[in-house]
Amino acid sequence: MVRATVSTLFLVFTSTAVAQTDGGVAAVSTTAGDADTLRRDFDQKLEAARREVDDLRKEMRAQLATQSVAQGWQEDWVDEKRKLELVTFDGYLRMRPDLFWRFDLGSGNDAAGYSLWPRNPNSADDRTNVGVNMRFRFEPTINVSEEVRIRTQIDALDNVVWGSTPDYSFSRNGGANYWHDRNDFSIFSQSQTAPRSGVNSLNDSIMMKRVWGEVSTPVGILRFGRMGSHWGLGMLHNDGNGIDNDWGDTVDRISFTAEPFAGFYVTPMIDVNIVGTTSLRLPEGGQPFNLSNYDDGINYILAVARRDTDTEARAKLDSGQTVFNYGVHFSYRNQRTDSVDTLSQPFSTDGRNVSSPDVPAQFVRREANLFMPDVWAKLERKNFRIEGEFAAILGSIGNRALSGANGNQPGANQRLDVWQFAAVLQGEYKLLNGDLEIGGEVGFASGDQAPGFGNAPRRQSSGLKGDIDGPQYRCSGLGGCSDNTIRNFRFNRDYRVDMILYREILGGVTDSLYVKPKVQYRITQGLNVFVAGIYSRAIFAESTPSAGNVSQAVDPNLGLEFNAGARYETEDGFYAQAQYGILFPLGGFNRESGTSPANLVNAQAARGVFGIKF
Repeated sequence: MVRATVSTLFLVFTSTAVAQTDGGVAAVSTTAGDADTLRRDFDQKLEAARREVDDLRKEMRAQLATQSVAQGWQEDWVDEKRKLELVTFDGYLRMRPDLFWRFDLGSGNDAAGYSLWPRNPNSADDRTNVGVNMRFRFEPTINVSEEVRIRTQIDALDNVVWGSTPDYSFSRNGGANYWHDRNDFSIFSQSQTAPRSGVNSLNDSIMMKRVWGEVSTPVGILRFGRMGSHWGLGMLHNDGNGIDNDWGDTVDRISFTAEPFAGFYVTPMIDVNIVGTTSLRLPEGGQPFNLSNYDDGINYILAVARRDTDTEARAKLDSGQTVFNYGVHFSYRNQRTDSVDTLSQPFSTDGRNVSSPDVPAQFVRREANLFMPDVWAKLERKNFRIEGEFAAILGSIGNRALSGANGNQPGANQRLDVWQFAAVLQGEYKLLNGDLEIGGEVGFASGDQAPGFGNAPRRQSSGLKGDIDGPQYRCSGLGGCSDNTIRNFRFNRDYRVDMILYREILGGVTDSLYVKPKVQYRITQGLNVFVAGIYSRAIFAESTPSAGNVSQAVDPNLGLEFNAGARYETEDGFYAQAQYGILFPLGGFNRESGTSPANLVNAQAARGVFGIKF
């Protein structure tokens, strides 16, 4: 294609030069009209050449854009600026001030001693949390060629709270640094130190989150490495790449995407979710390797989608056409044995051979299988959009034991079934030339009658009604299981519905039905204001704190929340957003105190996000 462009230019300018030379030789007999004709011919040929070069450039961009096709389904097509540059840089710097007020809702502790929100250890009367956190995300891409590239994601000072690593903290008795040890009082701290895992933070100051390779072949795209995973609206699989996200699914994957028909993409994938025990805990060193294939958790995935590129979708919408995209993402995950004791303990090198006769292997014969279908579809025109996603997690866990010692105990190794369903439907309609957007969202996540919502199933709850969280099954000793099915579906934590209830207090959408009308208005280019209301209700009232009431009614209604804010973005990458939210808790949180209902209070939040994208 490049050769064709050069050839075209060569022919045009050669013919023009010949015409000019001929005109110079016959200057005596050439009239003014002939000169004008030659000039017009030259201009026409030059303009035609420019148009052809422009068309060829657009065709090259379109072909390169459609080559990169499946990994995250949001980053399916390689950005144009990455075509020819050896190294390109993407990412963002963000800073988020937060103010949380009365997030415990005044409902008190459950029977296990947990509250809805952590309380101030210094003062029981202080129910305000104020702070600032930050993150620098760096995503360099090494373009080895137009067909081969290496992509990365590196986070520095990830969600570090301002002021949380002063030079005074966690160093007074170390004796290793005179300057850090010379202050008796933290008020004299002059500087922040870099976060170090196990010293003054749970994470290091720099973390390599993802790195993977992409190879474009004549028949599709090969990807391999540690990468993000995203599908549809992000209800189940979410890569967390948004500037205000905190979590994100990262997978060790190999995938290949083919386009058998124009606009149809087929992607088989294999994820290694769990590898269990490795040689890193042994003294040999060198190349680590997997000690056992029996405790691996492998995910086999097939994704099939009909999808337009962003460029194609914009072109269709601008010309008044309809964009209809859809797809199916199906996962099968299995695990024979679970090295639960190894995975549940802090990492250390103990130098022992776990297969020696005097050291019993701490495994559970798990025999677990999960089937996860996820269907997504989007219908869009210039003035409206309807998009939805439906997912399920179905399967079984052959042995529920949580330690190797209980793996063969009859009262601790019962079988559990998994039946979980969820759906989201979004819609919006644009008015006033697209400046006013009126929309709404309805979401559903299946629930379970076991105590608690189920977002923290490993919590050691009391097992009594009214618990805030805990396991969503009921099994006890030789008495068997009165409830051996886990039914609560958990939305991905980076799928954001609100500011307070699901995002912060409950830690995600589960065992719920919510309705969310919203309005957004564009004041000027880059500046938008928005407002939304969220009504939420538990599927099973038995999951709410009110289930523990004796004299008061059990209520499935969770809350009514209102969020409002403004967002400003510039073309050179500056991003700013300010939000305010207020939650009016309803009867589901009305835990009685004695024989009287609790005095529920409203929770409020103010959050800002300031960033620079590049």
